[in-house]
Amino acid sequence: MSNSERNLETLPTGSLGIIPLQSCQELGEKVDKYLVKWRDERQHQHQNDAAFMGYKRDSYIIEAVTPRFGSGEAKGMIKETVRGYDLYLMVDVTNYSLTYSLCGQTNHMSPDDHYADLKRIIAAVGGKARRITAIIPFLYESRQHKRTSRESLDCALALQELTAMGVDNIITFDAHDPRVCNAIPLMGFDNVVPSYQVLKAMFHDIPHLRTTPDEFMVISPDEGALNRNMYYASMLGVPMGMFYKRRDYSIIVNGRNPIVAHEYLGNSVEGKDVFIADDIISSGESMLDIAYALKK
Repeated sequence: MSNSERNLETLPTGSLGIIPLQSCQELGEKVDKYLVKWRDERQHQHQNDAAFMGYKRDSYIIEAVTPRFGSGEAKGMIKETVRGYDLYLMVDVTNYSLTYSLCGQTNHMSPDDHYADLKRIIAAVGGKARRITAIIPFLYESRQHKRTSRESLDCALALQELTAMGVDNIITFDAHDPRVCNAIPLMGFDNVVPSYQVLKAMFHDIPHLRTTPDEFMVISPDEGALNRNMYYASMLGVPMGMFYKRRDYSIIVNGRNPIVAHEYLGNSVEGKDVFIADDIISSGESMLDIAYALKK
């Protein structure tokens, strides 16, 4: 068997196709430009390699749209063939800037709208793709990561629904609780953790920062973010403190027990630079309260 015949056996199972939904258009274009440049460089290095012949394209983006009817309903449309493709669908469910008109009113798209558009495009594929991977930077409905009493667990249901629709793999970033993947044990689930990028950006943007134990400290804003802050403190070799939320469990305000106070456990923060990493920020109220407390 010749080298070219051996290389042909290692060809990808399908041509690469990227479908960035409107919510993720800018990121999709950046990924596409990187892939075009990378594939071009690789093909120059392997000019006689069959594995790289025929895969160079000016763009890997496949145009798809989700137009809406006057009733507010929508449909997914893919404007070229995707038969046999390895498709990567990209959607940002927290892109609240997109709007659509309904009954003369301007509606901002919610996470539910973006998720519905993702399903519409999967439905438009019609099972013709070789493989489908959904890239969801902020995992849909991951804010509700555990169930208490009579509550829904929408993230788990959404993952199971995507599996039933033919999605083979999901890529997300820093999921609120990645253990939600237990709902889909037979499907790929990649949770990309940005710990290295966070430290890299911090040292780049604050070049004078000193991370000695006498000058620097890591603070966990609550119990939910404890593990990630323990990681940062261990990697930097600095002390760690934490806050815990004291709630009033006798009353419920807007669906939750109100926070009475943030109690601090740990060494003194006087004169130190403090690094705080939370697992998720919704209103930012807790982070602001902790910043005030640490200043005091």
